[in-house]
Amino acid sequence: MSGSVPGAKFGLAFCESSGDCLVRIEGNDEGLRALARDNALAIGAGHSFILFLRDCFPINVLNALKNIQEICTISCATANPAEVVIAETAQGRGIMGVIDGQKPRGVEGTDGVVWRTDLLRKFGYKRG
Repeated sequence: MSGSVPGAKFGLAFCESSGDCLVRIEGNDEGLRALARDNALAIGAGHSFILFLRDCFPINVLNALKNIQEICTISCATANPAEVVIAETAQGRGIMGVIDGQKPRGVEGTDGVVWRTDLLRKFGYKRG
């Protein structure tokens, strides 16, 4: 995390799905560590992780996460409120998907295009 965005704060919780089946917690911010822990326990899906960020945006760390060979799938990377859809069987729980934000309210106009491209430039995601 710190290699991607110096000064970024984070809390990470990983649900172990074998052995002791514990939630493993890392991070450099106690509040975000607690938030990750509480959400990981609520989700309770094996071999999944949840990461909360402060002082950076998900897009700033997404490629670094994708390059970790143990990470098979990233279900969501957002600053929006999100809901995790869980399935449960006798064996355990799994993440079926994530609901990220709200449904569209209309179609983007010219002002929206300017706002969006300016925001992407601010993130360093779009040049020119």
